[in-house]
Amino acid sequence: MINAVGRDIPEEILKITGKEVYQGTHHFDGTEFKKDGPKTRVVINSNGSKLIGSIREALEKCGIKDGMTLGFHHHFRNGDKVLNMVMLEVHKMGIKDITLCASSLGSQNDPILPLIEDGTIVNIQSSGVRGKIGEAISAGKLKGLAYMRSHGGRVRAIESGETHVDIAFIGAPTADEYGNLAANGGKANCGVLSYSAVDAQFADRVVAVTDCLVPFPNLPAQITQTYVDYVVVVDEIGDPSKIATGAAKPTTDQRKLLMAQYCTDFVVSTPYFKEGFSYQTGVGGASIASTISLAKIMRERGIHMSFGVGGIAKPMCELLEEGLINKLVDTQDFDEYAISSIDRNPNHFYITAGEYANPFNKGAYVNKLDFVILASLEVDVNFNCNVVVGSDGVITGAQGGHPDTAAGAKCTIVIAPIMQGRIPSICTEVTTVTTPGEDVDVVVTDYGIAINPRRQDLIEATKDAGLPLKTIEELRDIAYSIVGEPEKVQFGDRIVGIIEGRDGTIVDVVRQIKEFEFAE
Repeated sequence: MINAVGRDIPEEILKITGKEVYQGTHHFDGTEFKKDGPKTRVVINSNGSKLIGSIREALEKCGIKDGMTLGFHHHFRNGDKVLNMVMLEVHKMGIKDITLCASSLGSQNDPILPLIEDGTIVNIQSSGVRGKIGEAISAGKLKGLAYMRSHGGRVRAIESGETHVDIAFIGAPTADEYGNLAANGGKANCGVLSYSAVDAQFADRVVAVTDCLVPFPNLPAQITQTYVDYVVVVDEIGDPSKIATGAAKPTTDQRKLLMAQYCTDFVVSTPYFKEGFSYQTGVGGASIASTISLAKIMRERGIHMSFGVGGIAKPMCELLEEGLINKLVDTQDFDEYAISSIDRNPNHFYITAGEYANPFNKGAYVNKLDFVILASLEVDVNFNCNVVVGSDGVITGAQGGHPDTAAGAKCTIVIAPIMQGRIPSICTEVTTVTTPGEDVDVVVTDYGIAINPRRQDLIEATKDAGLPLKTIEELRDIAYSIVGEPEKVQFGDRIVGIIEGRDGTIVDVVRQIKEFEFAE
């Protein structure tokens, strides 16, 4: 069946998943659904402690069995130790057919690869997958399916009951014996616990894993005692120095600086750049450079940002401290500066992933964005973006908040160099659609700027601004004239993953790569 982005979704996958094809960003506007509910044990009295001795004891007390779904968060990013710790214990217990529901997976989770190969893990639900697990899925080693969801889409799936988490594990930088959890004040701080909030609220059993037990009551708590069943103390839940791996740093790359300047010049030429505008940016070099250059114009014109949102890094925190931003609302911290900022600055606030981006609630923060600045592996002539599957067909990225913010913002800007190495980033058709072109307004490259023809208002507003405007087809042709049109990846018939729209419909499928050489 052909969906709204022109992708043919096989009937077999619709039957297996019980899903519909993607029918457009606003297809479900105004509909209603009933939230799912967890099994909740009544505690009239207790000995005042939920402490238990080990991860294994927690699994036993939670009734771990074959076929369950386990939830995890990734606020420790490349430094996370909790997911591997738990899953290796599950493996030792001989449990099989687990669905892994993580907010994201990365190379730090490579040690659980054997659990995919032996059937301990049979399905994966995640924003994205990097490292050897992504390679394994692409090679067809996962028995079931990989469901790729946006951050908002994950919350929707859990709240609606589409995904029911049996046991959630929350890595908590600090915890008291009764289950009040905070993201700072310990040995491995992460700033916020936004992704784990939905797991805490909707999982049948919730286990807090901490390496810093503090006296009761641990307040203010981002996850409270009313949601937590057990608390386990371990030696180490994460390495905070690896949270910032590959994170925001000002760039000296002239190509990235050029794109940053183009992006800033475009932003200030739109009607949305005015006192009280709202903004989100990524943590890549060009995005950070555009934030810095935008701040210079804000100072010159006396313009202030009402709020900044999303994953937060040092440059946005510095603008908050300078008074150029009134408030930061935070779902993930990308460096230690941001982690400490939320403690020391009263205008830096924690919000849940649901408040940030869930499309099936009464209003998420992404809907209040004027601008979002995003990156992409590929953009095609229909403005569709691919942020999950590499041009070689290997799963290597994550949706994150990309589709959520693109759908919500008044002006969605994607920054992408015209080529990544020798591979064109602007192409006729992306390898896999992850963010529909109807939600992408502008593409900024080092060879010019393309505005989506859907946005005639932006074309009119910026036509006399002296910007290097081109059509998306012209940018594609420039890329192909430099390196030629690449050959398409050769996929097999087997579907190994699906790309979900944030509303739960199927935007695209991911197929196993033919003759893929998997590096053991």
